[in-house]
Amino acid sequence: MTTEPERRLTREARRTEATSSDDRDLALLFGTSTALFASLVGPAHVLEAANPAFFAAIGGGRRVRTGVPLAELMPELAAQGFIDLLDQVYRSGERHVGRDARVVVGVGGDAREAYFDFTYEARRDAGGNVMGVRVIGVETTQAKHARRLAAEQRALLEQIARQAPLREVLDGMCRSIEELAPEVIVSVLLADPDGRHLRHGAAPSLPDFYNEAIDGIATGEGAGSCGTAAHRRRTVIVSDIATDPLWKDFRDLAGQAGLAACWSTPILARDGDLLGTFAMYHRTPRVPQESDLALARVFADTAALAIERHHAEQARLAADAREKAARDDLAFLLAASTALAGRLDERQTLERLAALCSPVLAPLAAVDVVEAGRVRRVAASAPTEEARDLLARHAPARDAQDDAVLRVLASGLTEVARRTPTGPGPWRELGVTGYVCIPLLDRGRAFGALTLLSTDGHSFDGHRIALAEELARRAASAARNARQYEQRAALARDLQTGLLLPDLPDIPGAQLAAFYHPAGEGLEIGGDFYDVFARGDGSWAFILGDVCGRGARAATTTALVRHTARAVASLLDDPVDVVKAVDKALNERYSQQNNGFVTLVYGHLAPTGDGLAVHLVRAGHTLPLLRDADHRVDAVDASGGLLGIGIPPRLAARRLTLGPGASLLLYTDGLTECRADDTEQYGDVRLAKALAAAPRGSSAADIVRTIAEDVRGFVDGVDMEDDQAALVITAGPPEPGRD
Repeated sequence: MTTEPERRLTREARRTEATSSDDRDLALLFGTSTALFASLVGPAHVLEAANPAFFAAIGGGRRVRTGVPLAELMPELAAQGFIDLLDQVYRSGERHVGRDARVVVGVGGDAREAYFDFTYEARRDAGGNVMGVRVIGVETTQAKHARRLAAEQRALLEQIARQAPLREVLDGMCRSIEELAPEVIVSVLLADPDGRHLRHGAAPSLPDFYNEAIDGIATGEGAGSCGTAAHRRRTVIVSDIATDPLWKDFRDLAGQAGLAACWSTPILARDGDLLGTFAMYHRTPRVPQESDLALARVFADTAALAIERHHAEQARLAADAREKAARDDLAFLLAASTALAGRLDERQTLERLAALCSPVLAPLAAVDVVEAGRVRRVAASAPTEEARDLLARHAPARDAQDDAVLRVLASGLTEVARRTPTGPGPWRELGVTGYVCIPLLDRGRAFGALTLLSTDGHSFDGHRIALAEELARRAASAARNARQYEQRAALARDLQTGLLLPDLPDIPGAQLAAFYHPAGEGLEIGGDFYDVFARGDGSWAFILGDVCGRGARAATTTALVRHTARAVASLLDDPVDVVKAVDKALNERYSQQNNGFVTLVYGHLAPTGDGLAVHLVRAGHTLPLLRDADHRVDAVDASGGLLGIGIPPRLAARRLTLGPGASLLLYTDGLTECRADDTEQYGDVRLAKALAAAPRGSSAADIVRTIAEDVRGFVDGVDMEDDQAALVITAGPPEPGRD
């Protein structure tokens, strides 16, 4: 017969056997799973059973054993609080669930960071009493790292998208990887455009001396892991730097930096061009796992994206800078051309050239020209008056061996040097460090030179030299035009002076005054003319007219009219015959060519007891105006046609007498047809009023002055389009001097 205590022991034994059987089933179930399973028994948490995944997670090796307390098998758990959690579950019987719990597995150099989702639940016997703790979990380290990796990737891509500086992106990438894998030191090197050298990109955890030493290393076989990877265009793995021949030239440097292994992956563009290298260093010799290489490939691709984006942005900025520079250059040259093309003489043009160059192209500028076989400095520009005076006073040497200006004048070629000019000069006082000397050419011959001088902080590049040469070319053209303009204007003035009387003659009983104002700058010879000369019998001839056209042809026609009139005036008593002789001469000259026409007023005058006797002819010209002693003004009506048109003009002479104080005004239509801005012409009426407004007793010179001032006030500074000429004859006692 079985006693009650025996029956109770039997029941407990059966419950224990049943519980152990359940754990054996769980062990079998988890035996081939990646999930972790461990069965602990007793308050000491003795490891009774566990699946291979559990032993692999806790480090394997000497830890693959049962029958020992967990705290003895994994002593690192106590300090992390996991043994306390087991005690709590064992005492209370209540389940504990952990999510993404961080566990440092192992000790010393073998320690690793891991993350787990786990459940601690009580093991009970058949009577419901807690007899141990069952551990079920899954290691989430890779998943967590994947999430962190994805987050870091997103952050880097966002940086790239918002065009963060490349150094910032690469530095952030290195730090992110080092946080994901604390045992790794990351470095990124950037390839030069030619792919022959690697430059420091980012390596926040490497010592500065190491980064400085490898900055600029050449790519090639045997140039460490990175130089070789760049050369081979594929990953290079060096598991032990101390023994690998690729590190022969860098082994001591790596030792100083405490580096023992290096895996380098080339960073390649989409077209295969080398962008740089991505390196992962270790402090101890190590062979990479596939996950390490995958991590390198992922971040090498990210780095490639960042570098390509940076290159594209740099190319855009460079293109924008080139475009802006081109616009600035064009604006500068346009402004310079406008300044040089103004109404300047040659000297002013060259002075403007020097002023345009300094300080835009160089701190100091000077211009020298050849005059009468000698070189003379005509312009200088500098930041201070003292420096300008020093530069202006300097004269080029006489020997081409000692002077850049003479060499450039002889060769016609630009000379550039990064030193002070040869020969004596104020180079030290001005702080000159280099120069550019550019010839000023006229039809291939150098007539001058532009010298630009650099000082500290300034240097000449190809772009600046090309801009200076273009400016010099434009200035040389402007100077040549100014010189030609001056020569033509001087010729025109001389010729015009030769066509006009230098002085009006003294006529007894008469006063004479003339007014002549050429249109514009007087560059072209005008067609207006006048003359007064003696006929040889005590009378005088006067003529005022206008030749159609301008320039040399008008000048020769003017000379023909005046000389013909002078030649025949003493032979013909009738003014009509003199004018007909002029018409005949005009028509006979170049009879096969239309030379335009001429208008004029010609007449004879002679002193009489009661004034001046006037006998005149008008040939298509403006009507003369007569002002009597009472200031009344009337037109002198005399009919007559144009001269030189091949049709004999019908001419009628008119006789009149100028009493004392009376004046006769002859003028060209340049006076009456001038106009100011948006106004009517000056006109005959206004001219008559101006003539009448001259004070009583005015001399011929006073009358001319009054009319000239009224015309100037009317046009108010506007350039006239036609020449203006006037001749005033006033009867009265002759002035002691002439006007």
